[in-house]
Amino acid sequence: MEKHQTIKRSDFTLAPFLKRSNARAFWQVLTTVIPIALLWILIEFVEKQSSSTFLKALEVFPILALLTLLSLRAFSLMHDCGHGSLFRSRWLNRVTGFLLGSLNAIPQYPWSRDHAFHHRHNGNWEIYRGPIDVITVEEYDSLSRSNQLFYKISRHWLMLFPGGFFYLVIKPRLALAHSIIHFIWSVSCEFFHRLRKTDFKNIFSFSTKFRAHHSGYGDSSGELLDLVANNLVVLSSWFFMSKWLGVGLFVICYSIVMTASAAAFICIFFVQHNYQGSYASRKDNWSSLRGAVEGSSNLILPRSLNWFLADISFHSIHHLCDRIPNYHLRACHNQNKNLLLEAKYLKISDIHECFKYILWDHKKQNLRAV
Repeated sequence: MEKHQTIKRSDFTLAPFLKRSNARAFWQVLTTVIPIALLWILIEFVEKQSSSTFLKALEVFPILALLTLLSLRAFSLMHDCGHGSLFRSRWLNRVTGFLLGSLNAIPQYPWSRDHAFHHRHNGNWEIYRGPIDVITVEEYDSLSRSNQLFYKISRHWLMLFPGGFFYLVIKPRLALAHSIIHFIWSVSCEFFHRLRKTDFKNIFSFSTKFRAHHSGYGDSSGELLDLVANNLVVLSSWFFMSKWLGVGLFVICYSIVMTASAAAFICIFFVQHNYQGSYASRKDNWSSLRGAVEGSSNLILPRSLNWFLADISFHSIHHLCDRIPNYHLRACHNQNKNLLLEAKYLKISDIHECFKYILWDHKKQNLRAV
């Protein structure tokens, strides 16, 4: 009998690591947000002190690199808030998650609900096809040569950069615009329909009309509220930052940081589930335990880089129990290491190979390389 068939969820020691600490959580947030603020102030200082454009670029580059890493940390802490695992109270997780999401221009509540779907179905590739919507081998073979080429190019690692910029900066704004247009169109159509019947009851029902059904946001009133509030905060911050630093400097620096950080965390999320040997089951024999242990890779990274990622590299344990705070993940992983022999461990040098595994073979129940 294979080892993964003998291991049960109850074999893992998880309960001691579930305890959340508001003090540790606040410290993590403060040591992320304050350096971000100070680095933006430093950018203004460099802009005023340097007369040469070349020297400004040289001096600003390491600042942008640090901002990118801190943006990754802010996103990782936001991710913890979405699981309700950073703070002890639900209210603190929601408020802090919203603020951290605003730092990265992304509506946190809709994102966390979508991410929860990923956790519920990880490894069940019949229901959830990963962050890049992997297609089956049969679907790929049925495509024309040009569409096959487009599919491969669209999933190439270089597409992380334009894709990341779109994901953070553009998509939430488009979602709001789509929601507004959809609402106006729905109300207008219903108004003229009811005008003939002189029935105006519930004509301005926000819950049914103010939604962007195909945007990835807006599946509930809570998501819509978060989408609107996020856009108000983000657009206001863009306005004030542009007034403070100047439109050109702010847009260039902000675009670089958002593009680089989004590319990095999308890359990390991708390689933690798309790799050779990843558990890729159909729903009829899917195991949530195997999905967590064998369908989530663990990244072997320097401790300093793990700090910026809030230890999300210990991903099998995170999927086994997403209520464990990031500040206990490493200890929990080490405690249960003897039960993670079937788990995948990836080094930085292995990452580029993962981007080949973009096809799902539902017959053999594995991921195929292109």
